[in-house]
Amino acid sequence: MDKKELEEKIIGQFKQDEQMMILVFAQWCINHDLEPAELYQRAYPTQAENPSLKQALDLTVPKEEAGEIHDETLLGVLSLFGNEDLAFVVTEEMEKLKKRK
Repeated sequence: MDKKELEEKIIGQFKQDEQMMILVFAQWCINHDLEPAELYQRAYPTQAENPSLKQALDLTVPKEEAGEIHDETLLGVLSLFGNEDLAFVVTEEMEKLKKRK
């Protein structure tokens, strides 16, 4: 494998992992009756609609069919990809959810 092929493989793997992170975020939102696009927009108000988020939403399942996604798991995944702004918004929502219980 030459250098260019290796770079393409690494980039491809990163994009696949990033898509999985977006799916975890979207499913966590669905599981907590939150709107993923609204949270994303709050975190990144200057960005246009995110096509990766739209794609991930097509892959989510109703919360009754979904497995639990722990808050710490979501925050860890967001942090891994440098989504601190989104993690901040998610943390705010987590606090609101705790107060409702």
